[in-house]
Amino acid sequence: MQVPLYQAKAEFFRMLGHPVRIRVLELLQNGPVPVRDLLAAIDVEASNLSQQLAVLRRSGIVVSIRDGATVSYALAGGDVADLLRAARRILTELLVGQSELLAELRQSGPPTHSTGQGRGRVADGPGRLAADHAGADRS
Repeated sequence: MQVPLYQAKAEFFRMLGHPVRIRVLELLQNGPVPVRDLLAAIDVEASNLSQQLAVLRRSGIVVSIRDGATVSYALAGGDVADLLRAARRILTELLVGQSELLAELRQSGPPTHSTGQGRGRVADGPGRLAADHAGADRS
């Protein structure tokens, strides 16, 4: 049974969805890096790094290179580096938009609550809402 493309993409992004894996990919953008240097640059246990490298290797995103006793890793292709740069651009644009909105909100002055109407929910981060009633806890 063939997997639909959207499902394969979701699996791909799920595989990328670990901070250590993303950091490894960032470090590999400029060429092969020995495991000892990856370990020094990423604050994780050696066993954790090994597990994350194995996931990336099984997915085909990275390849291992052995030179005597030294094992290095490299990106299997340049598309992953392009994807990381695209993610950085997207995040930058989102944050610029949020900072512009924050500046607008600050310029408009402090919020006023004259009747209590229209209260109840305020922005609590990107795309999230939170209760604005004193002591309101709806968990």
